[in-house]
Amino acid sequence: MLLAPVVASGDTLSGRVVDRDGHAVAGATVVVVELHRVALTQTDARFRFADLPAGSYTVTVRRLGFAPLARQVAVSGPTTLDLILERTSVWVEPVTVTATRAPLDVLSSPLPTEALSEDRLRRAQSVSLAHALAELPGINALTTGQQIGKPVIRGLAGPRVLVLEDGSRLEDYSWSDEDGPSVDARLAQRVEVIRGPASVLYGSDALGGVVNVIPEELPDANGGPRATHTGFEISGASNNAELEGAARGEGASGGWGWRLFGIGRFASSLHTPAGELDNTGFSALSGEAAVGTRGPRGSTTLRYTRYGGEFKLLEAEGPASGEAGGPERKLSDDRVQVAGDYLLGGVRLETKAQWQRHSLIEVSDTGTSPSGAPLEGTAFDLLLNTLTVDVLAHHTAGSRVRGTLGASGFYQTNDTRGRIPLVPAARAGAAAVFDFVEVGLGRVSVLAGGRVDVRRLAADANAALGRSDETRDYTALSGTLGVVYRPAAAVALTANLGRAWRAPTLFELFANGPHLGEARYEIGDPGLKPEAGTNMDVGVRWQGARVRVELAGYRNAIGRFIYITPTDSFVTVSTSPPDSLRVYRYQYADARLLGGEAAVEVEVAAPLTLRARTDAVRGTNRATNQPLPLVPPARAVFGAELHPSGLTWSDRAYAGVEVEVATRQTRLNPLD
Repeated sequence: MLLAPVVASGDTLSGRVVDRDGHAVAGATVVVVELHRVALTQTDARFRFADLPAGSYTVTVRRLGFAPLARQVAVSGPTTLDLILERTSVWVEPVTVTATRAPLDVLSSPLPTEALSEDRLRRAQSVSLAHALAELPGINALTTGQQIGKPVIRGLAGPRVLVLEDGSRLEDYSWSDEDGPSVDARLAQRVEVIRGPASVLYGSDALGGVVNVIPEELPDANGGPRATHTGFEISGASNNAELEGAARGEGASGGWGWRLFGIGRFASSLHTPAGELDNTGFSALSGEAAVGTRGPRGSTTLRYTRYGGEFKLLEAEGPASGEAGGPERKLSDDRVQVAGDYLLGGVRLETKAQWQRHSLIEVSDTGTSPSGAPLEGTAFDLLLNTLTVDVLAHHTAGSRVRGTLGASGFYQTNDTRGRIPLVPAARAGAAAVFDFVEVGLGRVSVLAGGRVDVRRLAADANAALGRSDETRDYTALSGTLGVVYRPAAAVALTANLGRAWRAPTLFELFANGPHLGEARYEIGDPGLKPEAGTNMDVGVRWQGARVRVELAGYRNAIGRFIYITPTDSFVTVSTSPPDSLRVYRYQYADARLLGGEAAVEVEVAAPLTLRARTDAVRGTNRATNQPLPLVPPARAVFGAELHPSGLTWSDRAYAGVEVEVATRQTRLNPLD
């Protein structure tokens, strides 16, 4: 947070990064978080930032093989900062920008907040974000193959888990089991996750948690000569013959930086001990192009991101007959974001505007040709256009109080095309204001906030669906109160009480058509009301140089929990060949989720690190006393890793083993 007025000064921040023995640490990434400025240490361990405005900033340092470090530094004129890194393989991100929408020590967050570093994301080598996140406690992956998955946070998934890219919400059709978030983990520098409701900061859909995909900062010349870097990478996987190729180029000159990054993947069907699973292959193309400027008054970044591909679907009633049969999804997601951070006196003004175009087409079999080959046709064709805007004012009041005052909104259009409409065309708009404050009282920190959301959904008449023009208006209040007690620098005791909400989706309200990928006919309920959740969370965290321990427990009571359930009715969708689907209807009831997580990570002796984590959640429909659908079973994971020491090319090499044990899930919902 800034503590001093802004002037267009030439203030600098420079220093060295060394290890405990005083040896130079080259290649460390040093970031001034609030200003999005980045520098790499040279062979002599030195770094330098030029043209910084006077103020107080959060500086982070990361280098593989060392514990990440964060420091607060006051910049005024030429400022020197020397940093000492500790060797360890226990990697814990020291700062989160998601828990309060401003840089915060992770131990000071009242809700459990974790991050996956770039190195761990690279290990996952998956087009699915959910697969990469599943190694964190309290998070599972709901998948229909290696290519498609969505994160499940504390038993909640889909529209109850909000996915962000660099703080901007992503809107897509991940309401379906066959669709996941439209992001590629390989384009991220790190992914931060909040386990628990965060509607006070992000609004509707943050009922179960938040996933923030944070891209890599653009290169910064820092007053030095022009620099350009290129790189190429090829990797693969054996099970489905997956091949991935990636290429990137980036550079910096003066106050400007740029990056081009492209990734292509191709995979055939998955193999199991029983044989090949037909119709599970995919092809995908992702990438980004970004350019930005950094200066003494702030920064501006323009970023284009693309995610798309063709994903074949294993049918709900069993494997397709032959490689050419079965449904598939054609997905295309394009985003343009303009982000700025500007320094206005003692306030840091953060702005983001994003346009997103999301297209989803399902192709399914429509019959067979005279020769017996399957014939395909477009089942449904959906197009979603969304404009989102966020304006945040980060402020301070003395040395004990800091906060964020924000406003956000979006406008969205949904077009329904194809031979199966499924849902009507619609328009949606929303606006919100919130305030979040952190008060430091010695060893105790109190974090509190409130938010007001208004939203309107207008659905068009559609004769094929039997729907007339309909409008829904929602107003919701969210709030949170958290307390963090730090008996020691490395220990935190936390408690949080939060209220969150979620508006019904267009599909839950107005769906009336066959969903062939899931082999069911879905009917919505126009009378559904918003979900409202009250969550209580307590936890203990210990974060040492070579040891990390976390314990957490929670109770989440959700009013008007929306779910889909099968009926005894069937609808004929085809007479040639004969085909009928079971009818599923959306309903609601009060629900309760109880659970907990535990994780421990210990560097026993270099280079050996041991890890263990366990989590369990019990979800209950309070009206029927039945289990909630798709709640993961309790599990425990044990792992060990060996890391080489020394600052050489082998720093990224490791050997590891991991064993996951899951209990038998005996509490099954009819949907499971």
